[in-house]
Amino acid sequence: MDRIAPAAGAPSRSLVAAAWACALALALQACAGLPRDVPRASSVAVTDVADTPLARVVEASTPEAKRTESGFRVLPTGDYSFDARIALARRAVKSIDAQYYQLYSDEIGHRFLRELRDAAARGVRVRLLIDDFYTAGQDELFSEFAVHPNVELRLFNPLPSRAGTTTARVLASLFEFGRINHRMHNKLFVADNTVAVTGGRNIGDEYFMHGTASNFIDMDVLCSGAVVRDLSDAFDRYWNSDYSYPIDSIVGRIDDPAAARLRFDARLQRYAGELPLQEHDMLGRPSVGQELQAGCLTLHHAPAEVLVDTPDKVRGVTTPRAEGTVSFNAITLMRSARSEVMMASPYFIPGERGVELMRDAVANGVRMSVLTNAADATDEPMVHFAYARYRLDLLRASVSIYELGGSLVQHANALGVFRSSFGRLHAKVALIDRRWVIVGSMNLDARSARANTEMSVVIDNFTLANEVLGLVERGGGLAGAYRLRLSGDGERIEWVVRDGEREVVTTDEPGATALSRLWLWMLSSVITEDLL
Repeated sequence: MDRIAPAAGAPSRSLVAAAWACALALALQACAGLPRDVPRASSVAVTDVADTPLARVVEASTPEAKRTESGFRVLPTGDYSFDARIALARRAVKSIDAQYYQLYSDEIGHRFLRELRDAAARGVRVRLLIDDFYTAGQDELFSEFAVHPNVELRLFNPLPSRAGTTTARVLASLFEFGRINHRMHNKLFVADNTVAVTGGRNIGDEYFMHGTASNFIDMDVLCSGAVVRDLSDAFDRYWNSDYSYPIDSIVGRIDDPAAARLRFDARLQRYAGELPLQEHDMLGRPSVGQELQAGCLTLHHAPAEVLVDTPDKVRGVTTPRAEGTVSFNAITLMRSARSEVMMASPYFIPGERGVELMRDAVANGVRMSVLTNAADATDEPMVHFAYARYRLDLLRASVSIYELGGSLVQHANALGVFRSSFGRLHAKVALIDRRWVIVGSMNLDARSARANTEMSVVIDNFTLANEVLGLVERGGGLAGAYRLRLSGDGERIEWVVRDGEREVVTTDEPGATALSRLWLWMLSSVITEDLL
């Protein structure tokens, strides 16, 4: 799950302890539900896009022999990933479809909305779908944005309560906990149904190396070709679902749209100019904006498949092994590995079943490795505490474990310019046999498996897979992470980091204290893993 600044927060992680503690007291509270019989105008992705500027660039970037495949470019650094969205928005002429779990009211969030507003002013149809869990205090901003011509904004699976902080809204909505505990975790941006960006990033400062205290290491992928139509089809299913509510049906209509547009303009005045870009990304490539300007994108072409959960997953009827879910299909592909599986997940809770699967894979000659957050980097301490229960068993099964260190990655300057901030892993990536790449919103935990909707892309390309592997090793496995190993007696864990040619070894877990472990242990007695 993802964060909301400054406190961490998935609905059933940071808030669940308070929620369950107050549940009994709130059970008798008068409750108001969502509006019924809400009119929703059905709409689908624009298809007459062959003559658009973006389509012409994609055509120029695709060799004739690769026209039946899709094109991909990895976006590992925050500045280039944000630039890709902005450059696409500025060149769109027909439509923009955007779907996010979180959209912050910070500089990045305002700049993003401004680009969508400007596109709509040119006549581009803009559809923006936001999960409602973390929209506390944003009703006015979103309403002011939504009254612009050619703009539609919908909230997915809204909370009945609108007032107060996120915690207050959850506590006031506990009578519907079974519903609001299920969230839309998808991340997607599609321009002219021709080029898309999907991956792990929400829209906010910390996801694009613009945060002051911390920044996420994340990964997106730019997509073209047939896979974009599949992504657009997935967006349409969510947009037209009964769980997506036009914002005015939830927060009310604005009486004076012209005044609201002026207030929206006033919000944007402090964010003038352009954000700086590095000369090139970690792969030595110019920005997507520069490549679009030049008329040709650097793309790897490959067969690909979109994995996407149905919106109906929020009904809460999905089991962890349900066929057809993103998690089920991704794990099935991992189980087909013949030589190697590398997984990166900020929130990794394998469970007994996952440990067993990895143990069996290693026994069959498959190298298994995991990169996740160390205790000093995680924004979800309860999740890290649950994962830590399985570390000894994983190490004894010869699974390689790396934990990204908040200060280690900062000093290594891997996959971003952190300045005075510290780093946190947020990328959700898997590599199978250095051939298949899975990148998207799915974490390796029960919440992604059964509670949240997810979206990932599976790409079959050796070159791209090795490119991603090099980025992960640069950003975590070598430069910015602890390598975990068993002590000589096999009963303890050692954290190993390289200092030049020297290994530095400690048995004290970085970032963990006796007091924090005691507190987490107490919470774990009332919060089960399937709620994390």
